Amino acid sequence: MTAPNSDHQLSDQQKSFYAQEGYLLGLPPIYTREEMASLNAELPNLLALLEPGESTKDIREWHETSTYLYDICMNPRILDLVEGVLGPSFYCWASNFFIKDPQSTSTVGWHQDAYYWPMAPMRSVTVWLAFDDVDEVNGGMKLIPGSHQGGIINHRRSEETDSVLTLELEDGTDFRADGAVQWKLKAGECSLHDDRAIHGSPANPSDRRRAGLTIRYSATEVKNDMSVNPNFKIYLCRGEDTYQHNPYGTPPTQRYGRPDFKPVSNEEAGNT
Repeated sequence: MTAPNSDHQLSDQQKSFYAQEGYLLGLPPIYTREEMASLNAELPNLLALLEPGESTKDIREWHETSTYLYDICMNPRILDLVEGVLGPSFYCWASNFFIKDPQSTSTVGWHQDAYYWPMAPMRSVTVWLAFDDVDEVNGGMKLIPGSHQGGIINHRRSEETDSVLTLELEDGTDFRADGAVQWKLKAGECSLHDDRAIHGSPANPSDRRRAGLTIRYSATEVKNDMSVNPNFKIYLCRGEDTYQHNPYGTPPTQRYGRPDFKPVSNEEAGNT
């Protein structure tokens, strides 16, 4: 566990904005351009562990076996931001790479992360760390401000889609996509969003890669349903776990490694 870094502590105004709108952008960088260049230079070592038929979206929960990712998840600058949302006691439980290569037709339909997660109560936040510059040109995420206040919406199943999700918001769901906020991040910057916020992302028709690492954090009161996600493990980031709802994982010792289990599907894990 790490001590707070005052440069990344949220102001009262930022906390209020997050509570009302369900997201935060414009945050201080987590990594410098040079530090991100170094992390990107190491990324091929992780990709080399993918098996035939797998893609980068299969890099899920590898923070459990790779200090390369675990150290990012436990970066005190990130934890300061998360603490401003979740309070003093919280844990990390998931990490996922979402990489859209140049000219990728892959999309992510409108959805809510919390719909997929067998967890209660809903007190989770996703950190989206940009490994590349991200904008409207290369498939940056979009989010509907305030949509987290409307509760969980029914999702439908669709196999006829370029979306990496086969579960998306039902047709006719009452929300205005034209009010969505466009994510614009420089490499090394991050965003925060609520697990109930409606969001998605378009294809990447550009010549630039769009890579991001999502990291999921929850307050210690949040309990996972182990019958749905039996491989669920938590890593206490800060504070004290007085609830003891969930099993703990052992921090990794090797730089690159992959879990010896198959994580739950992308739909159950949430996608961005």
